[in-house]
Amino acid sequence: MASCQVSGSQDASSLNGSLTHSLARVKAFVEPLLETSLKGTAEVPPRLLAAMRHVLLAPGKRLRPALVLWAADACTRSVDRTDAGSRSRWEKAGAAAIAVEMIHAYSLVHDDLPAMDDDDLRRGLPTCHRAFDEATAILCGDALQALAFEILASQMAPAIAARGCLVLAQAAGAEALVGGQSDDLSLERGWVADLSTASTEAQTCWLERVHRRKTGALFLAALKLGGLSVGASAEQLLQLEAYGRAFGLAFQIADDLLDAEGTEASVGKRVGKDVERGKLTFPAVVGLKASRSRGEALVREAVEALSGMGESAGELTRLAQWIIARDH
Repeated sequence: MASCQVSGSQDASSLNGSLTHSLARVKAFVEPLLETSLKGTAEVPPRLLAAMRHVLLAPGKRLRPALVLWAADACTRSVDRTDAGSRSRWEKAGAAAIAVEMIHAYSLVHDDLPAMDDDDLRRGLPTCHRAFDEATAILCGDALQALAFEILASQMAPAIAARGCLVLAQAAGAEALVGGQSDDLSLERGWVADLSTASTEAQTCWLERVHRRKTGALFLAALKLGGLSVGASAEQLLQLEAYGRAFGLAFQIADDLLDAEGTEASVGKRVGKDVERGKLTFPAVVGLKASRSRGEALVREAVEALSGMGESAGELTRLAQWIIARDH
């Protein structure tokens, strides 16, 4: 895939190396927390716990936790770049980081079910219903969703726990993530009028509406939760929101490009399936070149949204610059 050309960005090789290192630090912080969160009690059925572990601890980029933690960094003036400085900020945002990852994991489990997207590979592993069975997969998703809110309510600072739960509930609900998935299925299932003969503009508007909710809403929640965890100002939260709106859509365009051009080995899931099912995608509607151009414009928009935050927002900036050029 061609590199994203973003004004003022690092070259692709340097950017990749920097981001790989930064994401490794996020994983080193987050994954022990995820492991601890699944210790459970004797009351959790072993098969259910095994399914939850299969899903939540599977290899992944941990982008959503990264957004939480890097938003916390961005909203802290005179950021201490040492490991000790990061840990101090990240400990305040840790509950939000793992709660967001749990909601993401639950959504993947349910999206992969035969009744929905019917996928058999996720993050290079068999999907939950393939590794276990459909009933266990449904229950696994249910349990992860509930656990996310339990984590926020019990571990987030009491003064902001209710607001944090509200942010995540709104992002995960019928007007956002779940509603976006419903709309994503609606064309395929004939629940709405066929858009195949509609104008390119109408199809693009539909796609953006779906993806700003199905994918973008949880990104926005992650950023807001990170900011809330460290007492972000109203202005900082607005900057994060502007970044998140642009970043989320750029991410989905990149996902569509990967589905059209990527390989199963690099992506970690089956590719080409969206076109097979007749789903609308950005490349199918406007073409590969225009899709990449739109993604790059969104990256510039995301970077500009954080321009007033300085180097404290450096990781978020580099993430946006990388997202459209990624190969997985």
